[in-house]
Amino acid sequence: MSKPRSLSLAAYRVLSWGVPTKTAGTQTPRPDGELLWVHVNDPGRIRVVDDFCRRLLLLRPELSLLLTAPSGVDVSTWEDCIASPINLPTDQTGAARAFLDHWRPDMGIWIGGGVTPNIVTQANEREVPLILVEASVDVKVAPGGRWLPDISRYTLNCFSKILATSEKTARQIRRLGIQNSKIAVSPPLRINPNPRPWPEDELIETNHALAGRPVWLAAWVQDNEFISVLTAHRQAMRMLPRLALVLHVADGSEMVQLTDRLSSMDLRCANWDDGQLIEDSTQVILFSDPEDLGLWHRISSLTFMANSLERGMGGHDPLISVALGSTVIHGPHVERHQDAYDRLDKAGAALKIASASELGDGIVALMAPDRAAEMALAGWAVVTEGAPQVDQLTEFVQNELDSQRTQDART
Repeated sequence: MSKPRSLSLAAYRVLSWGVPTKTAGTQTPRPDGELLWVHVNDPGRIRVVDDFCRRLLLLRPELSLLLTAPSGVDVSTWEDCIASPINLPTDQTGAARAFLDHWRPDMGIWIGGGVTPNIVTQANEREVPLILVEASVDVKVAPGGRWLPDISRYTLNCFSKILATSEKTARQIRRLGIQNSKIAVSPPLRINPNPRPWPEDELIETNHALAGRPVWLAAWVQDNEFISVLTAHRQAMRMLPRLALVLHVADGSEMVQLTDRLSSMDLRCANWDDGQLIEDSTQVILFSDPEDLGLWHRISSLTFMANSLERGMGGHDPLISVALGSTVIHGPHVERHQDAYDRLDKAGAALKIASASELGDGIVALMAPDRAAEMALAGWAVVTEGAPQVDQLTEFVQNELDSQRTQDART
């Protein structure tokens, strides 16, 4: 460590000492065994982090997770995750020390910007391996230390690996004086769907019952979308008379009402939940158990992801459907999963519609085998594009934790 940097850090710690009382996150007992600390700066990245952590725990089930969010943010508004996030303490020297004394992480992953000097530098001094993912030159320096030189450089240099999402960001980090060997350009982490297997005999039996008929799935349909979905189905049946609709009812309590509505529309239905058989005359298959989506995504050549036609609905995750080979149609209101839908739309792997009439036309168009195959291939490219980054990060974590375990065994 060069003298100017050590003097700057020492001055920063004095200026940001503070008097921590009930330091954030120290009331919960630390779990036994290995602990991975994952910090998420942006709540919009929580689903990606959740996906990564679930995959990692499949490989290392004994690992415990500490998930943190920036100081002062309301974590109760964040989406559910495999671990409940807690706030980092404010960037005070004493608060950072108390936090690390309590949790004693075996490794840390910081995702995004807002890097705080006290907790990162103190973790580094405790020989906690740190990696910075989706890096930016965004070090959150306490007010009293903003005039000190080299704090950003010293803080970022504590990370053993820095993954930037663009060459421009990588250059900015190099200009601070960070070793080039630490820096790599890597795309952002992406969700990589990992659908559970489905019994082969049930797939074969269900496909046999459908006897080669064209099938489409409407998933997560709410009561205010029933008419649009059924209208689109009747419209599509004019061109595809043997077309079967598999309708997933988001609220199972509405099944009886929907069955009556189908009867009034002269649409013959089978209730899958009740074990009713699919016959050649069946036009609509109803079910409400979300677990069965794994079966029907595999059977249906296309899926309309409902909860997306009306403003404020937010949509549902389309990536599992795409991963199972079913092309996606969706409405305009998918804010909760906007990034996924934008990537699918851009790749030509999904069709965006705004009305029941457009949905009906889209069903007919996407039932053409060449169009369906083209979109399915584009969708597969989207859902697998993030796999190398996830594999790279998983391998890094595994290697670091294994190395520490070996060292502990020797002492």
